[in-house]
Amino acid sequence: MFLYSKRCLIFFILIVTVYSLSGCKSEPKPLNQVQEDTNVTEKIEGSLVFKNVTLDQSDKQGRPLWKVKGDKATYSPDRKIAYIEKPNGDLYQDGKLILQVSAQSGEILENGEIVFLKGQVTATDPRNGAVLRGDESEWKPKEDLLVIRNNVKGNHPKLQASAKEGRYLSRTQKLELIGQVAAISKDPNLQMKTERLLWQIEQQKVIGNKSILIERYKNKIVTERVEADNSEVNLKTNIATLKKNVQLTSVEPPVLISSNSAVWNLNDKTVVSDQPVRIVHQQEKLMVTANRGRVDLGKKVVRLTGGVQGEGSRKQAKLYANQLTWDIPTQQMEASGNVIYEQVSPQFNTTGDKAVGNLEAQDIVVTSGVGERVVTEIIP
Repeated sequence: MFLYSKRCLIFFILIVTVYSLSGCKSEPKPLNQVQEDTNVTEKIEGSLVFKNVTLDQSDKQGRPLWKVKGDKATYSPDRKIAYIEKPNGDLYQDGKLILQVSAQSGEILENGEIVFLKGQVTATDPRNGAVLRGDESEWKPKEDLLVIRNNVKGNHPKLQASAKEGRYLSRTQKLELIGQVAAISKDPNLQMKTERLLWQIEQQKVIGNKSILIERYKNKIVTERVEADNSEVNLKTNIATLKKNVQLTSVEPPVLISSNSAVWNLNDKTVVSDQPVRIVHQQEKLMVTANRGRVDLGKKVVRLTGGVQGEGSRKQAKLYANQLTWDIPTQQMEASGNVIYEQVSPQFNTTGDKAVGNLEAQDIVVTSGVGERVVTEIIP
């Protein structure tokens, strides 16, 4: 059962039925000690009622597991459940304080193995400054787990999040958010929406293994929007690592980047992919693909490597090369390595070492090095 803070009784000693202390190997002890400021003790239909009480629980080594104060505590007739009004207290791990909690009501269940809180629940981790709120919670000291349900909100200087349910692993300081998850960071200014998110508070990482939407804001206006199946946002380095079905849409420059792997550096405003990538100009509808690519959204320049292919919006011209640099504002391209330029009208093919020009305007100049020739095939 639960032990009361041992202070000297000044005015009276309660004599009640002797019962066993659950979870202890010592002989049963009489419940004959209450807190010094207890004003009223009642016995209603076999239930013991105490006012202004403190309950606590320790592990086998005598280290505290939890300590809860309340305006009133009522024991069930079988002494297995304690109901507490306006509880507030401390939760411990290895004898050290890890969470400070408060609520409108609470229950101590299963011989102190579960602390259940309900109504305006607040839990604060003094180690990292995280504050968790919800309608109800369960503390399971043996599992180092705090489960929070309904209207869950997590606040931290680096991130604010909400969800239907939260599972806080106190030993690793990780918060798993489940159901209609929304998270907002101020630096970088991001908003994330998904169905499941793991927030590693100490490492300052937010990890998602479900489809996620990430939006970046500047002056309350969306500048980039990302969708991906897997994500990891490092709030310390401001780098987002994206995997599977990645689609990044940029407002300026107006491009859509698609790949199965991308590293988005929010400080440098770059997107790097080491897997096949496709980039589409949203306005001109010009498309380029390659095995690898790097997009500098700040400088508005695209650099592609390996199996490069560019195609105009009207599909009237195509450009193939080993490497390609694309200046987005001017639409100028510079290609090198096994260059092939194809045009529909008039229909011809040209090969060489380098190509420079505007693919959309079908204005491409193909050249070769010293001693080599440009080959042009005109198709009648």
